Amino acid sequence: MKQNNSIEKFSERPYDRFLYAGAQALSDAELLAVILRTGRKGADAIALAKEVLDLAGPYGLSGLYHLSLKDIMQVNGIGEVKAIKLKCIAELSRRIVMSNRNHKISFHSPQEFATYYMESLRHEEKENCLCIFLDGSMNLIRDVTISIGSVNASIVSSREIFMEALNAKAVYLVLLHNHPSGNASPSGADMEVTERICQASKLMDIPLLDHIIIGDNCYYSFKENNLIT
Repeated sequence: MKQNNSIEKFSERPYDRFLYAGAQALSDAELLAVILRTGRKGADAIALAKEVLDLAGPYGLSGLYHLSLKDIMQVNGIGEVKAIKLKCIAELSRRIVMSNRNHKISFHSPQEFATYYMESLRHEEKENCLCIFLDGSMNLIRDVTISIGSVNASIVSSREIFMEALNAKAVYLVLLHNHPSGNASPSGADMEVTERICQASKLMDIPLLDHIIIGDNCYYSFKENNLIT
């Protein structure tokens, strides 16, 4: 009986649970608790971690990336040092995801573009407009953030896009941006920008293959909707 109680207590501590069962056995709150190490009077590290996750809202761990130090420090018991640790964990996670992206990745459908960029864009609070440059085999050369706009609009420069395209020696290009509202339907401004870039791409002989709008777990493709041919 004593042995069972010992195992139960052992399994209740995140650090020890890691040693006993591995990181995969820990909940999100327990993983954060290992980083936080200590709690406050009347609340252990797991309780603090749960409060941080509550701040992140429905986005869970990925929401940490979008919380400021000030936001995280709203949790009683989390000072600047702990808040910095959590922000560093969020940034490390983002960089791991980015480092796993193969430079030679190929895109063959709008859905592949949307899936590739979905997680990095769907939580952004402002519109981020990217231009994706591809070689003749549809391999990614690089992507460039062309503009970061307000919540409602982003300003896209044709001149900047084609300067970048020429520097990248791109054969094709794709526009992609997010809608912070979560609704991927195109606005009138989106339609105008697409038409303007499409016409310029024909003159430059670097075809615009698609304009993809990222919503919250959804996307809109101008190509799929026959608005780019």
